[in-house]
Amino acid sequence: MSKRSELLDQLKIDRTEAAPQGMRPVAVLALVAVALVLGGLGAALFLGGSPANDVAAASPPAGQPDAAPTEVSPATSGNTPAVARAAPEDDRILNASGYITARRIATVSSQITGLITEVSVEEGMIVEPGQVLARLDDAVARVDLGLAEARLASQRAAIDSVRANLAEAERVYERARRLRGENLVSEAELTESSARVDSLSADLKRSEADIAVLEYEIARQRELLLDHVITAPFAGVVTVKNAQPGEIVSPGSAGGGFTRTGICTIVDMASLEIEVDVNEAFIGRVFGGQRVVANLDAYPDWDIPASVIAIIPTADRAKATVKVRIGIEARDPRILPDMGVKVAFLKDEGTSG
Repeated sequence: MSKRSELLDQLKIDRTEAAPQGMRPVAVLALVAVALVLGGLGAALFLGGSPANDVAAASPPAGQPDAAPTEVSPATSGNTPAVARAAPEDDRILNASGYITARRIATVSSQITGLITEVSVEEGMIVEPGQVLARLDDAVARVDLGLAEARLASQRAAIDSVRANLAEAERVYERARRLRGENLVSEAELTESSARVDSLSADLKRSEADIAVLEYEIARQRELLLDHVITAPFAGVVTVKNAQPGEIVSPGSAGGGFTRTGICTIVDMASLEIEVDVNEAFIGRVFGGQRVVANLDAYPDWDIPASVIAIIPTADRAKATVKVRIGIEARDPRILPDMGVKVAFLKDEGTSG
């Protein structure tokens, strides 16, 4: 029993012994935790400011109006999402998106089917009205023109012979008429000379008509020869080159063959405008002559002045939209056909905000 008591006494902690040099572990941990908390609070105050300053910054000073709200306009084309813009006090009432289109654009072809011998244009080339774009093989057309000119020359030679015979027949008739007055020729001879004059006069009229026909034929052959030269119908820029020398061009469809139906495509850059689809629920906000600000997707920070040309008087049942044509008031080489563009319709200056 005494041994057990001695063992228990050895396990007891002597509270009367002095603490060792330094601080105990528990106190050290507590001080470290307090230091971390104080350091975090100091960093937060240094970087973010006090909560009171945050509240003051969020609230406008007394006597000043709130900042202008952000206007989110409804979607104005089929599946185009609405565009959010910072709306000035007197500006945008409706946003829409569309594309740059050209009112004058043509795929230039020939009026006849022929073999291309020369193409004088490339993509990006500026052309003027009447400028030669391409040439076709015109050997047969030149031969046909030469043949018509030879027929005309032959007919003119023939009509000279008819005129000479007619003049001789008229002299014979006059002589016979005088002799008949003296009863030196018979009535039959006089009648025969008169009939010959009438016949030659008819031959002369027919020959003159034949000459007129041949002159028209020559003019026709010259026009056919000119059809082998393909020219620009108006001034513009070549955007597509469709054919090469050695290919066949035809004004009609080739039915899946290798025949080309056009030489090139020309766009009149002066006819560029904007087409947008406006949701029919908001078409009442759009009117002719309305001021518009356009921004190309390629140059979103460039404001292009524009105005409404016309509202097409028909609606798209599938998309529930109405097409609006917008004229571009600032011409610039950066504006190209089929570019995407966003427009903002501005409210009428005569209406109140």
